[in-house]
Amino acid sequence: MAERTPKQERSQRTRAALLQAAAEIFGESGFAGASVNKIANRAGLTLGALYFHFENKEAVAREIVRMQPSFVPSSGSSDGLQRAVDITLGWAYGLLRDPMLVAGARLVAEQDAFMVPGENSHRQWTAILAEALQAAQRKREIRAAVDVDAVARLVVNASTGAQLHAFAESGPGRDDLPHRIEEMWRCLLPAIAVPSAVKRVEFAKSRVTA
Repeated sequence: MAERTPKQERSQRTRAALLQAAAEIFGESGFAGASVNKIANRAGLTLGALYFHFENKEAVAREIVRMQPSFVPSSGSSDGLQRAVDITLGWAYGLLRDPMLVAGARLVAEQDAFMVPGENSHRQWTAILAEALQAAQRKREIRAAVDVDAVARLVVNASTGAQLHAFAESGPGRDDLPHRIEEMWRCLLPAIAVPSAVKRVEFAKSRVTA
């Protein structure tokens, strides 16, 4: 792979600074309350710099939503059922501190205003979880009769509901989000997984916050 030139490095840093600033603004004000001026000012850059990288505010929001999975901490060595659990717990713990994930959470409720038809956060996360659950089914951790795509949608919907409920609160209410996600899995796992697989699943915070 060819090394980036100094100009490309500067461009990459500018783009990253704009995305970070946009995440902070979206996290604080939502999509409707954000503007390209606020984003550029927060980043300490000109509007010209923003428009060089992004066509408009909608394009910035779409990029942050599309990047959400890359900001979720999880154990890289896990697979199958443990992988699905790690993804959701990593997301829940990440939401307590990562501006990018907070922005994604705030943007979910307004994504119809900026996502292109046929593309949204729910489908993105459903596909990621379905892949992990399909691997779990191939490993015979999940019962053969279980519709893993339906389970993936259920987990995404339940996690989104827990997120919206948590963000309607403050302080301890939001901090409780990882516990709510763990509680969801403890209710769901006995219904979809074989007993030996259920026993192997770990919920330790250290798995996804190292």
